This record gives sequence, structure tokens and C-alpha cells, in this order.
Amino acid sequence: MTFPQPGPPPGYVAPVPHSDGETGHPAVDGMLRALENAAQLPPAQQIAEYEAAHEVLRETLASIDG
Repeated sequence: MTFPQPGPPPGYVAPVPHSDGETGHPAVDGMLRALENAAQLPPAQQIAEYEAAHEVLRETLASIDG
């Protein structure tokens, strides 16, 4: 038995990143750089970085919705 693979909703157009790899949204770009830096930290210290990234994304999405 096969199940359909989840995918984007109809009409979804994926954003195209800038040629420099940034999204063009300062808060999101900063968060992505912070996550890159967090990869170098010991696992116990990474948790705070991931939580901060989650908060930035949550706030950013809420501001878009609002």
C-alpha cells in the first residue's frame, strides 16, 4: 500500500533565496546565522540557540499573519 507524499498546498510558490543565501528578512537572516554558529557549540548550549530561533520564527510568522 502506498500513501501520498505530503507536499505544498496548491498554488504555493516557494521563496527564492537571494544569491548570497539570505532571505531578505533581517530577523530571519540573523537567526539563520545564529543557527550556523550554534552548530559549533556543545549540544547542551545549542538548546538555547534553537529555542531563540523558534521564537524569532514564531514572532516573524505572527507579524506576517497579523
